[in-house]
Amino acid sequence: MFSQSFGADVYGTKARVIRIEADVSDGLPVFDMVGFLASAVKEARERVRIAVRQMGIRFPAKRITVNLSPANVRKEGTTFDLPIAICLLTAFGHLSKECIKDTMFIGELGLDGSVQSVNGVLAMVLEGKKQGLRQFLVPKGNVKEAAVLEGISLYGVESLSETLRFLRGEISLKKVYIPFEKWDESQEEGLDFSDIKGQEMMKRAAEIAVSGRHNLLMIGPPGSGKTMLAKRLPTILPPMTLEESVEVTRLYSVCGLLGEHASVLKKRPFRAPHHTTTAAALTGGGRIPMPGEITLASKGILFLDELPEFSRSALEVLRQPLEEQKVTIARVGSSYEYPSDCSFVAAMNPCRCGYYPNRDKCRCTTADIKRYLAKISEPLLDRMDLCVETGLPEFSLYEKKGETSKQIRERVKRTHRIQKKRYRKENFSYNSELTPQAMKKYCIMGTAEKELLEFLFHEEQMSVRRLCRIVRVSRTIADLEESDTILESHITEAVRFRSVDRKYWGVETI
Repeated sequence: MFSQSFGADVYGTKARVIRIEADVSDGLPVFDMVGFLASAVKEARERVRIAVRQMGIRFPAKRITVNLSPANVRKEGTTFDLPIAICLLTAFGHLSKECIKDTMFIGELGLDGSVQSVNGVLAMVLEGKKQGLRQFLVPKGNVKEAAVLEGISLYGVESLSETLRFLRGEISLKKVYIPFEKWDESQEEGLDFSDIKGQEMMKRAAEIAVSGRHNLLMIGPPGSGKTMLAKRLPTILPPMTLEESVEVTRLYSVCGLLGEHASVLKKRPFRAPHHTTTAAALTGGGRIPMPGEITLASKGILFLDELPEFSRSALEVLRQPLEEQKVTIARVGSSYEYPSDCSFVAAMNPCRCGYYPNRDKCRCTTADIKRYLAKISEPLLDRMDLCVETGLPEFSLYEKKGETSKQIRERVKRTHRIQKKRYRKENFSYNSELTPQAMKKYCIMGTAEKELLEFLFHEEQMSVRRLCRIVRVSRTIADLEESDTILESHITEAVRFRSVDRKYWGVETI
């Protein structure tokens, strides 16, 4: 007897629907599995055989063949155990074919028949829905991550026997669906922008950066509040939309970072890897490439503290992902593409001791300072939209608190709404994504402003890439002030946030 069911596996950060076919026919008793299978999939034969036996069902003494189609792609992982078992039980006559029609099964089987949690359930359910499947039976430990999806019937199962009885109609399971609005994930963590004393220039740069999803570099002595501010950036970011939340949750699900019984993520990611992190860990890699830190920071912030302490290879490998907002990793016979649409925030000291240009405190020689700053290449600096210098704040026990994160977040929300409304017909949503062609359409400015940009290009010898970034930042500053046109003051402020790097890396350095 022939039967088929549907399962899925993960390929990079995406999922593929796999059709499982089973044939039970007369012949010598044998159980074969074919279809370009990895070792973990081949081992499903024994897990399924023992799990079915635990239910009191014996394998018939016939020739049993299971095929995972399409046969030209390699299948990885343990997600196929449950669909293989269900497909075989249908071929044995314990289930009717109508019971499993348009249904996807996901889960690893224990030898006792229990259904174990797996990675990437949300990605698989999304792909199954896209392919027209409408019913999904997944491990109970993974059911919450896909509970936000509409238009499907989602059920969590704990064992193979429970799955069999549900499909037969002997028991009922509760359909799982939780509207996005009902997911509660607190935005507050005890950190607030009002904790930062002074540093108005740095706070202004941070607000502009998150408002337009720009890249930010902070340079200054130890103890000036660079890391303190970076850790508070998530508190001024608006919550994610449903689409953004599903995308981020899918990435974390594939990487196994959601944890057991985890739900959909609503807070924007904040990733802060240590400076010993390798290039592969930042951008992704491995035999089967997995996403790196820059992908896990998508829709949020990637923060690199002590930037010059990272290896040169790790820093230089970020250049293309920061420019294109995607990571492409090639392997023999396949290519993987991961998103990297995040705000890149970095902090660094101006020298190894940290106190340059204060020569009263700085103990570094001129050669030491040049060598330290040379660790950051000009192409990487060109990809920073804002560079801000921080100084040591004045100590005062009676200084009034500044604006709270909530107050700043409201302005950021308003700016995001302006951008999304403006770019609703485009394939991007933020000012940092403006292409040169889109700038002509959306970055409206007068004659004086255009002359200022020409001056910067010819007299200040700024690169075209740097000028484009200045225009994007100017557009964000104009949005913060709710101005339809870019004014000279907006460009001047944007240029001021790009003059600091010239101080340290320009011709007047040291």
